Amino acid sequence: MILTEQKPLPEIIEKLKNEKKIFILSCEGCPEGADTGGEAVVNNIKSELEKEGKIITGVMPIDFLCQKALIKSRVRVKLNDIKNSDAVLVVSCGLGVQASTEALGKICYPALNTKTFGGITGMWQGTERCDACGDCVLEYTGGICPYTACPKKLLNGACAGQSNGKCETDPERDCGWELIYKRLEKLGQLDRLYKFIEPRNYKKMLPSPEIRKTNLWALDEEVI
Repeated sequence: MILTEQKPLPEIIEKLKNEKKIFILSCEGCPEGADTGGEAVVNNIKSELEKEGKIITGVMPIDFLCQKALIKSRVRVKLNDIKNSDAVLVVSCGLGVQASTEALGKICYPALNTKTFGGITGMWQGTERCDACGDCVLEYTGGICPYTACPKKLLNGACAGQSNGKCETDPERDCGWELIYKRLEKLGQLDRLYKFIEPRNYKKMLPSPEIRKTNLWALDEEVI
């Protein structure tokens, strides 16, 4: 299971301050197990956004948002609502935000932060990877994670080391920030590159003391 914590509601509201019509996608996988997803959580986020004058164009739960094929097949019935929305808020780990952005071709905002369990917590299909940084910024990078796409883990790129779209550390590997630039260019959102992303705070990676006191921290010890 991938562990997540909800971003503070004021932070979510601030990120969406320039967006009027919001569609909400939620993952019924890991977030529900971590009590950061599910109907009650999503309804609360929806209610708080509506209090701020946002128009919620739709809400759709999907089994696993880390699966792009599943997203594409499920959202067909809501495609017009999504296309007519200013943004998509994704209640999932970083994988779900990345996969949703790729599948929908639309800027997606993370509602959750992904925390580390201190080891591998699951396997998934696809090229998306999450570094469990605890402070998801995927809305600024077009749904491409700078930590995992860039070998140097640059939060504000690109560096001067790329050549012909490849990274100097590995001539076979695409430059992560070249991918980010092309994605934002395709979406008509290059102005997002003007946002300075604060240096990584490694303390945010760790679950809070409250979570570490629960069975989520050691599910294998729970007696069913």
